[in-house]
Amino acid sequence: MDFLFHDWLGTPAWFWLAFLGIVALLTALDLGALHRKNREMGIGESLGLSAFYIAVALLFGAWVWLAKGPEPGIQYYTGFFIEKALSIDNVFVISVIFTYFAIPPKYQYRALLWGIVAVILLRGVMIAGGAALVAEAYWMLYVFAAFLFATGIKMFFAGNKPVDVAGNPVVQFISRHMRVTKELHAQHFFVRIPDEKTGRLVTAATPLFLALVVINLADLVFAVDSVPAIFAITTDTFIVYTSNIMAILGLRALYFALAAMVHRFHYLKYALAAVLIFIGAKIFVSDFVLDGGKFPPVLSLGITFGLIAGGVVYSLFQTADARARQPVGEPKSKS
Repeated sequence: MDFLFHDWLGTPAWFWLAFLGIVALLTALDLGALHRKNREMGIGESLGLSAFYIAVALLFGAWVWLAKGPEPGIQYYTGFFIEKALSIDNVFVISVIFTYFAIPPKYQYRALLWGIVAVILLRGVMIAGGAALVAEAYWMLYVFAAFLFATGIKMFFAGNKPVDVAGNPVVQFISRHMRVTKELHAQHFFVRIPDEKTGRLVTAATPLFLALVVINLADLVFAVDSVPAIFAITTDTFIVYTSNIMAILGLRALYFALAAMVHRFHYLKYALAAVLIFIGAKIFVSDFVLDGGKFPPVLSLGITFGLIAGGVVYSLFQTADARARQPVGEPKSKS
């Protein structure tokens, strides 16, 4: 049993095993017990389940704080809040994808769950690669920081552009090179159907599978922002991975509540842009202004949380004010 206490990427193996056990337990509970049958999740249930996931993530952060120290604990919470806020932007994209493929709400949850399983593996590969790069060449952090700064500037001025699902190269490639059914087949990703020419049974993908593929591609795009952001906060692989995954685990539960009101978070994108700019600039400030000294973790967490909370509150206030100004009898806008 000595291997449990050996360091793996800077953290004892039993820490990793405990975390993976929590992830496996939550996933099994979610799919096997809470949502064994396909059904639509209501907003109330979505918010309640989301609160449970957030509570688990916060308690895990408290354990990190006690076991590894205050600074890693603060870094975990900072990474968690950043990834959670970025996932709200991801919800809008997922909603567009489900709408394009005409996926009913009762099948969306299962697709999201398997999408999350894929994300856990893909994020692990990306984070391991990023950790290896930083370990071999510290200057890669400056590349990450410059990328975050540039991404934040671009996001600030880009606005909310529509998502072109039909024009996605992968969707076009699968549609040309695979058999894809025109209609859904319940929750199945693949089905056996008669070939139009021979009449023999062949395997075909369903629109639900296409939606799952595009959702995972969208997450890879979002990971390009979020993974460098957390590496700019800490190079501790355990903190980077756990904060990312804990934030993503609750995304499928939060989706059904946010999808109905994602239009209320219009100004959050600008807050996220400011967060990315701040995180990118922090690296250069720490190394060139503070002469290698660390930017205070508590101040970093406070600024990050303040920007995100300010974006959420301002968005809700502005959209509520816009609705209040509508003439009596005029239908409420859905956008």
